[in-house]
Amino acid sequence: MTMFFNTLKLAVRSTLANKMRSFLTMLGIIIGVVSVVMLMSIAESTTSSITDAISSMGSDLLTVMVTDDDVKLKSDDYMELTQYDAIKGVAPYLAVNGTARSGSEYVSASGIGVTAEYQEIADIALQAGRGIQPTDLEWRTNVAVIGTEIAEELFESYDVIGKTFQMSNRTFTAVGLLEESGTDFTGSLDARVLIPLTTAQRISDSASVSTCYVQAASSNDVALAQSMTEAFLYAKTGDEDAYSVLNMSALLDTLDSVMSKVSLMLGGIAAISLLVGGIGIMNIMLVSVAERTREIGIRKAIGARRADIMSQFLIEACTLSILGGLIGLGVSALGLRAFGLIANLNVRLEWSAAVGALLFCVLIGVIFGSYPASKASRMTPIDALQRR
Repeated sequence: MTMFFNTLKLAVRSTLANKMRSFLTMLGIIIGVVSVVMLMSIAESTTSSITDAISSMGSDLLTVMVTDDDVKLKSDDYMELTQYDAIKGVAPYLAVNGTARSGSEYVSASGIGVTAEYQEIADIALQAGRGIQPTDLEWRTNVAVIGTEIAEELFESYDVIGKTFQMSNRTFTAVGLLEESGTDFTGSLDARVLIPLTTAQRISDSASVSTCYVQAASSNDVALAQSMTEAFLYAKTGDEDAYSVLNMSALLDTLDSVMSKVSLMLGGIAAISLLVGGIGIMNIMLVSVAERTREIGIRKAIGARRADIMSQFLIEACTLSILGGLIGLGVSALGLRAFGLIANLNVRLEWSAAVGALLFCVLIGVIFGSYPASKASRMTPIDALQRR
């Protein structure tokens, strides 16, 4: 053990003696580790964000999208689905994105025309006020339930009940405030503005609705509810290509499978740069052996064994590789933090990727340091001392 620490001390001293050369040697490893860790962490965090967003909608939820512009379905058409026992509820909705304004303040808003059932089916919670009511739909009132981002930007306060703002050339009165939800792959969930569906139809000047949530009676009835919904839509449209029905559970399974393969592919591509870094370590170790032949000869002359010389150069190669890996992890952590702030995404360091990258660095140090170490250990004391 004492011999190991003495050899390690010599390796660290040799690394620090040529700081610039050591840094340039480690640069390939640093870039490789940063590439592997950042790519896999971003892929994993993105997958997690999408998965959480889909899971929050509920595993019993189906999303209907009419993709043919010539097909015009009304909200009442979708409500016919509630006659089936496998379907618990239906919530057609209509996007009316725009800019919300109050005085000199304005903010981009995700306007959604909804029914009274939408909040319960989509599992959206209120922290103040009320939601959209059947009477709002009946009278096409200009009321809105707003997200916390809208409240902060327009009113600089969560005390919004009764306050007014403009959107889509109409003046709306805030009657409710949504719980803070953060962001998902679609953007900020706190920039939502829920208004009555009938009001949204008047704004868009169209009675047709192309999107709808369908809630199955239970998670066991999802497949049956999907079959019934697809049969219902085919009967309405006569064209199975005119619509799509997304099963959230199936979507999650597909997403997990695809993103796992993507993560492995990205990690594999990034790992190539680690191999390039390993070649750089081997080159510099060969230079080091050539420069230190006299030192090797003296050590052998005073009794150093072949294994001692080999272990010294192997440890030096591993030290360079591991130090490069540790610096790469530090840069990755800073890079992920910056990326998260810029992309407004909760990105975290994927520790499995970090540990895997460090272990790979050790392996690279051993593999690419073996040839220079072996070359140094095979020198005879006489040959080594005679070389200049």
